[in-house]
Amino acid sequence: MKKTAAVFLDRDGVINECMTSRVRHVNSPNQLHLIPGVSQAIRELRTAGFMIFVVTNQGGVGAGFLKESTLRLIHDRLKDELAKDDAFVDDIAFCAHKPTAGCICRKPEPGMIKDLAKRYGIDLSKSFMVGDMDTDIAAGAAAGVRTIKIGEAPVNIFADFVTSDLAHAAEFIIASIENK
Repeated sequence: MKKTAAVFLDRDGVINECMTSRVRHVNSPNQLHLIPGVSQAIRELRTAGFMIFVVTNQGGVGAGFLKESTLRLIHDRLKDELAKDDAFVDDIAFCAHKPTAGCICRKPEPGMIKDLAKRYGIDLSKSFMVGDMDTDIAAGAAAGVRTIKIGEAPVNIFADFVTSDLAHAAEFIIASIENK
């Protein structure tokens, strides 16, 4: 079976607003607001041949701030909002454990990425992780994918590329496969 490449995306701060004046944490579907340009970037990545996955820590479930059923409604809204612009993700993985649980799925551990790669036949050496936190970059590096940091350059973790948003990350990813 031929393996395919994927782009793994953190959710909060990469796909949707978080820690902004409009929304601090997404704890209900109506608090989910896509960042401008995200739908187009996902559409372009899919057109370039990448599978798209969301990998997100959602410790609020384990801490009791959010029910898993509500989280699933938030993810349904995410898919619906993307679909309005003909953008689609292949799957959404989340870690619902508390940050102190010590599980293998919570970023910076690579569990979610490796599990999706196994289930979908992903070639990690041709794949990317895009995130706005050092934990995202660490998880991607531990999984063996190239990493892209959204926002400021990381202090403790080295990313392969740093940029302002997912639209620019998508340009970098597509250019990197076209230049091979």
